[in-house]
Amino acid sequence: MVGDFIEVCPQFERIECPSSNFVISSRSGEPRWDTVTDSSDRPSWASSVEWAKADILKPESYKSYLNGASAVVHSMGILLEADYKGVVQGREPIVSGLQRAFSSSKMGSQNPLSRKEGEALEPKEKDGQLTYELMNRDSAIALAQESSSEHVPAFVYISAAAGAPVLPARYITTKREAEATIASTLPELRSIFIRPGFMYDNSRKFTLPIALGGFVASEFNTFLGNKLGFLGAMAEKPLKVDVVGEAVVEALEDESTKGAVGTKQIEALATKAWRKTML
Repeated sequence: MVGDFIEVCPQFERIECPSSNFVISSRSGEPRWDTVTDSSDRPSWASSVEWAKADILKPESYKSYLNGASAVVHSMGILLEADYKGVVQGREPIVSGLQRAFSSSKMGSQNPLSRKEGEALEPKEKDGQLTYELMNRDSAIALAQESSSEHVPAFVYISAAAGAPVLPARYITTKREAEATIASTLPELRSIFIRPGFMYDNSRKFTLPIALGGFVASEFNTFLGNKLGFLGAMAEKPLKVDVVGEAVVEALEDESTKGAVGTKQIEALATKAWRKTML
């Protein structure tokens, strides 16, 4: 792939890039490697990547990287909003914090589709909170729109398999809204919506016991004929970050891949990519 632009969140900074034409953008630029890998040493492939600082809410900060790109990957988002985190950390009153966290709707930005090209996304919540609507939905729609205007042929959105009882419903509904809007309003893009369950990695030790619980729940769910489906992503098979990353690269190379890509297809794509390395 030539001239690729990848907008990532930290867990995807471990994916080995197959060419020297990758730009990886985040608010911090190149990461501290001990926070995303098992070592503080810079991996060998990192020197073949251009690390850029950009703000997903400010298209002008990344727009120049879209010119000539063959694919864009949006893989940032939020799992918990500030008021939910505040309750968990004891900084917010429990009742009012949870009421706001689990409210049926919050404001995102202005309509991302009616913006002028390059116009920044403006948070519309009165306190400027980074909501699911803003980060999981509107930022993805805006990036897809900016990509389309630069004639980028393929767009990948890292979505999710499902929500979970412990999360506000808006976590997953905003992701589905992003998928539906991108697919319906930007048909010229080959849009791929990757829907993994919980993602884990050895460099983030706290994810390992969560993943173990997910493996157990997914096996029970299969045994019981999906009777644990009400648990959502908690009963979905967890996937290692590298597996999802390999599937993304393979999906981009396979032009027949588009639309929603669930857990089984993610694993199949990753296996296909692995087999290529054996040739």
